[in-house]
Amino acid sequence: MPAPAWASPHGAGDLPEVETTTRLRPIRDTARTARPAATQPRPAYGYATVGALPPEAPVETTTRLRPVRERRTGRVLAVTACVVLGVGLIGGALAGIWLAAADPAQPAEPAGYSEAKDLWHNAPVDTLFPRTLAGPGAGPGSADRTWTRIVVAPDAGCSPAVLAKGLLATLTPLGCERVLRATYTDATASSVITVGLVFTRADVGAQRTLGQGGLTTRLGEDVPPALSGASTVAARFGARQRASWWLSAPADLPVVVTAVAGFADGRAVDRPQPADRAMARGRTDATAQSGLGHEAKGITGRFESLLRKTVAATVKEKENAR
Repeated sequence: MPAPAWASPHGAGDLPEVETTTRLRPIRDTARTARPAATQPRPAYGYATVGALPPEAPVETTTRLRPVRERRTGRVLAVTACVVLGVGLIGGALAGIWLAAADPAQPAEPAGYSEAKDLWHNAPVDTLFPRTLAGPGAGPGSADRTWTRIVVAPDAGCSPAVLAKGLLATLTPLGCERVLRATYTDATASSVITVGLVFTRADVGAQRTLGQGGLTTRLGEDVPPALSGASTVAARFGARQRASWWLSAPADLPVVVTAVAGFADGRAVDRPQPADRAMARGRTDATAQSGLGHEAKGITGRFESLLRKTVAATVKEKENAR
């Protein structure tokens, strides 16, 4: 009996393996064009079906390697999180080091520091430069001293006329504000001494640095100018009569205190000496024997104490006024 018209001219074992190709259809096309099983066309058998199928390898490979963008996004997020966390840890460590280095025993600004900057025009002259100033133990051998004011100069700007060159150069970057000066004499009227109060706008850190190591030692032969006074025992007190001097920068006040002492009789001195050198044991020169080094250093300390008392009184007055 002849073979049916629909049968293949080949035997059953010669049919191509269409089934395996059909199962490797692209995943993308199947997902997008999937239809219910009832409406799917039945696969036709024969060579025509094999020729209509798409290639296998390109579609299969491309479909499985598609989710590249999502993996990169995850990596970026992970890297960003690590960077933020690292910066936070580093910042926290640096803050900890800074806080550990800070000295809790020292306040950022001593009480009354800001008020002290304006004392030069707020405080009365008799408060800043008392008419009589006691110096217990300020003389040689801890002898007591008493100084009497004989000359007061008007306040002046910072210039070589009222400040030594080295001190002026040091204070100018810090904001040298104003200079007040007065000349005193001792109880015997045998010596005269000019005191200077140099007010600055320096902050606390700069002021503390200024006073470290001794201002007189760092500035060397930086002798403050003398203030003479006509018709007084200081009438002949000039540059040639300066015998000993001292400079002080208290850490808790924006002020530099200067003092320069000489003989009231007008005698000239070849080489002025800083107070610590004039006070050294074994010195036999006239400056050392007369105690002018003690005078200069002693009166500087007294004015530091006086300024602190004035600042404390100013702060208390402000608090009571509130």
